[in-house]
Amino acid sequence: MSPSAARSSALPRLAGPLVVLVALGIGQLLAAFATPAASPVVAIGQAAIDASPQALRSWAIRVFGTADKDVLVAGILVVLVALALALGPLAMRRPRAGIAVVAAAAGLGVLSALTRPDASIGWAVPSLGAGIAGAIALSALSGTVTASPAAAGPPEATEPPGRGVLTDRVVAFDRRRFLRAALTLGAVGAGTAAIGVARSRTRSAVEAARSAIRLPRVSGTPRPLPPGAELHTPGLTPFYTPNDGFYRVDTALFVPEVDVRTWTLAIHGAVDRRSTYTFEQLIARPLIERDITLNCVSNQVGGPYIGNARWTGVPLAPLLREAGVDPSADQLVSRSVDGFTAGSPMRLVLDGRDAMLAVAMNGEPLPMEHGFPVRMLVPGLYGYESATKWLAELEATTYDAYDAYWVQRGWARIAPIQTQSRIDTPRNGTARSAGTVVVAGVAWAQHTGIDRVEVRVDDGAWIEAALATQDTIDTWRQWRWEWDATPGEHTLTVRATDAGGRTQPATRTPPFPSGATGWHQISVSVA
Repeated sequence: MSPSAARSSALPRLAGPLVVLVALGIGQLLAAFATPAASPVVAIGQAAIDASPQALRSWAIRVFGTADKDVLVAGILVVLVALALALGPLAMRRPRAGIAVVAAAAGLGVLSALTRPDASIGWAVPSLGAGIAGAIALSALSGTVTASPAAAGPPEATEPPGRGVLTDRVVAFDRRRFLRAALTLGAVGAGTAAIGVARSRTRSAVEAARSAIRLPRVSGTPRPLPPGAELHTPGLTPFYTPNDGFYRVDTALFVPEVDVRTWTLAIHGAVDRRSTYTFEQLIARPLIERDITLNCVSNQVGGPYIGNARWTGVPLAPLLREAGVDPSADQLVSRSVDGFTAGSPMRLVLDGRDAMLAVAMNGEPLPMEHGFPVRMLVPGLYGYESATKWLAELEATTYDAYDAYWVQRGWARIAPIQTQSRIDTPRNGTARSAGTVVVAGVAWAQHTGIDRVEVRVDDGAWIEAALATQDTIDTWRQWRWEWDATPGEHTLTVRATDAGGRTQPATRTPPFPSGATGWHQISVSVA
């Protein structure tokens, strides 16, 4: 085959990627005007999150951390590229089969979008539009190509100019028409995708509403952090975690953009009086300000999925008592705008702890990634059973009647926080010079409090570390110890004892199904 014929032969193989590009571009653009969550990639990715087995979820969080959703999207795009590469040759030989593949992919997007808990019929539009656009693009490209049975003999002898070989057929096409169509479709696909992504990322209306919020003053004098509660040791996690550094683990592939002007909270279920609150009605109630440490049940021993913030919010117990919770209701189900649910023990919500509907975090309205406009917090419980973001509903019910999102996937119904401690400095695997080395970290046992932290070098005796002043029993507690380090390879281990006298166990268990246990250990090389 001549070089020009070889180039001609390769051109039809561009059809698949071009079709996928156009389909995704149109789908992204339509989703930007409808709801970004209905984008074909987002809808399919969200469905994949919900359908994936527990072991795969835990592995993804452990390996990829908070980037697990980005990895999922990348994986979907890789599959689409593979599909596109296979689609081109198929569509050029059999256009109807190619259109059938496009239709099937669009159908998957529609099904994934419409099965979301908060979906409306309009959520089908982006995937339908993507399918139609893909079919039109494929037809435009296949219109420049015709196929006929291959003649006998070598291709060089039978192939007229402007023809390329594709499998067992001689493909004749108008190269100029094909290239014109390809360039046009490429520009349409790239342009619509860029506009859609840019519009989806434009949070002007929601962000402007958030920025305009002026929360009422908290009743009483704001409580200052007690002297000595923060040790200011280099390498030690700060007492308050900055909002932009606070961990994020949730099931939302796309951060919901909630318009605070139309948002409402419904309290219903086993209550005497169903109640509905607007944001303005909610923040008109007395507000409290509390320091609360929040951590994820999927956090490994010594892991990063924990943070401490000063939260401002509406006490939850009075709202529920005003609604008249039935005594038989032992579970409070909190539901997000995207359908995620968490189930909290009603007795813990009502036992006097500072369970709240948080509206601010570290002095500013909740960031969108952390639940704007309202999220729920119950001190002493992991986030998966208490800290619903983008809150929309509270339902009084029973554990026998309903299993929340993660319980349906095997996690424990009720999981009090495990007493834990962590070494922040020195870092694992680092080197230090002989002499005094400061060892420091944090320990936590929310709603119980930390009473003691001990450190051990290799297999030596446990040595008690100095504790920072306790803020409240709902926050972590910093600690430090000065180690007279000697040359060699050493292992440092930490353990904590809570205010109830319970020392964290040495045995390591994985996070599933009720939180990890075990001592945190690091290795240090001393020269």
